[in-house]
Amino acid sequence: MAKYLLLKHYRGAPAAVNDVPMEHWTPQEISAHLRYMRDFADRLEKSGEYVDGQALAPEGTWVRYGGEGRPPVTDGPFAETKDLIAGWMVIDVDSHDRAVELAGELSAAPGAGGEPIHEWLELRPFLTEPPTVTECPH
Repeated sequence: MAKYLLLKHYRGAPAAVNDVPMEHWTPQEISAHLRYMRDFADRLEKSGEYVDGQALAPEGTWVRYGGEGRPPVTDGPFAETKDLIAGWMVIDVDSHDRAVELAGELSAAPGAGGEPIHEWLELRPFLTEPPTVTECPH
């Protein structure tokens, strides 16, 4: 089994086929989308392929180590839009092909008009071993 992270982006990925921002959906369209996501996760939980998943709010805070005392906090500068994540799901599957299959299925979640979004999802494998370290050329 191999773990993969499925990332849903707010923006930055190639445009979805049904590219209507969620803030323009009806309450029924939002409910249908969330129901699809829950049903998808429930099905994967039953097959043993679901690990976890969460939707994320668009706002956030940058924090870094700043020495002794309280770390500095700011609401910007923000990362490039390609880095804004709407949500994620972790799956544990037998193969990369199965991960691709499930990502394609998740991409079909309904959006505006009840039509599938056909959004692009970023599929990232978990790091299973530390990267190989080579000598620095300095």
